[in-house]
Amino acid sequence: MSGSTENAGVRVGVLALQGDFREHIAVLRELGSDAVPVRRPAELASVSGLVIPGGESTVMDKLSRIFALREPLVAAIAGGLPVYGTCAGLIMLSDRIVDGIEGQQTLGGLDVTVRRNAFGAQRESFETELQMPVLGDAPMHAVFIRAPVVEAVGERATAIGTLADGRVVAVEQGNLLGTSFHPEVTGDYRFHEYFLAKVRAHSLTA
Repeated sequence: MSGSTENAGVRVGVLALQGDFREHIAVLRELGSDAVPVRRPAELASVSGLVIPGGESTVMDKLSRIFALREPLVAAIAGGLPVYGTCAGLIMLSDRIVDGIEGQQTLGGLDVTVRRNAFGAQRESFETELQMPVLGDAPMHAVFIRAPVVEAVGERATAIGTLADGRVVAVEQGNLLGTSFHPEVTGDYRFHEYFLAKVRAHSLTA
């Protein structure tokens, strides 16, 4: 697999409180990184980058507090740790959420506003091809499962992927990435490779 040598020794965590964290760990390991589950502050402190997977953002929010991870996560993000959020992970990284349940909090970091379950229920899940210039010319096959959408992109963030109707489904801001879709299930690992490049670059300057 491309990148397996250059990613050797790169320790990346996947937040493993809830959701499809196992799939991300498998992809990251296939790409050659030392991918580990993160459930405790000490585990978070040991990694050079973090993926926040898809799942239920409300449950992740509650469990992050129960496991005493919320404040360490907020501090790590503010401190520049490379973090990639997919689906619910995008919601967790967003500064603003327009339809969260009462008391729901995000970790913040991405200067965007998101809407949960913007495409409807599970049966409204869909797949499509996206042009992602940061990943090259070939389109990316994207799977959307009860996905959020980015309703507003602030000045500090950049939209890097949109649907044909213009709705934003991928964003970038410094060391932070967020996608509405699930690249861990398609066999196209370019987004994970793009993220690992950020982790490597950050490790050289940290």
